[in-house]
This record gives sequence, C-alpha cells and structure tokens, in this order.
Amino acid sequence: MPFPGARHLTGTDRPAGVVDHRMARHALVAEFRRGRLAQHEVCDAHPELRRAAEHISRKTSEICPICEDHFVVLVTYAFGPHLPRSGYAVEDRSDMDKVRQTTTECTCYVVEVCTGCGWNHLLQTFPVEGFRGR
Repeated sequence: MPFPGARHLTGTDRPAGVVDHRMARHALVAEFRRGRLAQHEVCDAHPELRRAAEHISRKTSEICPICEDHFVVLVTYAFGPHLPRSGYAVEDRSDMDKVRQTTTECTCYVVEVCTGCGWNHLLQTFPVEGFRGR
C-alpha cells in the first residue's frame, strides 16, 4: 500500500522520485525491540520538530512503535529555492499550492513523530514541481 503522505499533499498516487524509508524504520524498530538500542537513542526529536508535530501535522491512526501510548503524527517540510533555509512546514494541500507558487521545484520530507516520547523517523521524500513562468 503506498504511503499516503504524497497523495494527501500532491493529489497523485505516487509522483516520480518518491523515496520510501519504511524499511529502514522497520529495521530500527526491530533493533529497539531486541534491546540493541535504548529509548533515548530513538526518541530524540528536535524541539522544533516536536513543536511542528503539536501544531502543524496530520494525525494518523498508528500507535507509536516505541512507547505504544500515543498516536504518531506526520510532519511535512518543503526545502527548495525561495523557501526558508530551515524549510517550510506544509500542513495541507493549500500550503503545498503556496509552495508551488513560491519556487520552481522543491523536495518534501514526511517525518513520523510521537508527541509523547519523541520518536521520529523520516518516512518518505518526494519532489514537487512549482509554477514555471507566467
């Protein structure tokens, strides 16, 4: 089943150039469950990412694989020409339309975050082309 991050924001099932990082996520969670990684090693979300997770995110029905107490949320950042160096947090399709009008192309990063324990993992990256010319 394709990851819904790109479809939610771009309106397409699977844009060209999508990179899915769920296999790496699965391996990391497996290492944690085997006791080879401590919780503080995998629950290290940056304060800005946690703030975005609280205020500019999409809810999911997936329980955090680490604490198993909270649902994870998805935070999407866009990086590209004419966008802030720290990236632009994309909340919904209207935000993505603003990004398309601001830059000719950018890359979006979809990050899974648990607001409870701080678990975070890059799930997907995808390119987005913007408006070219008038």
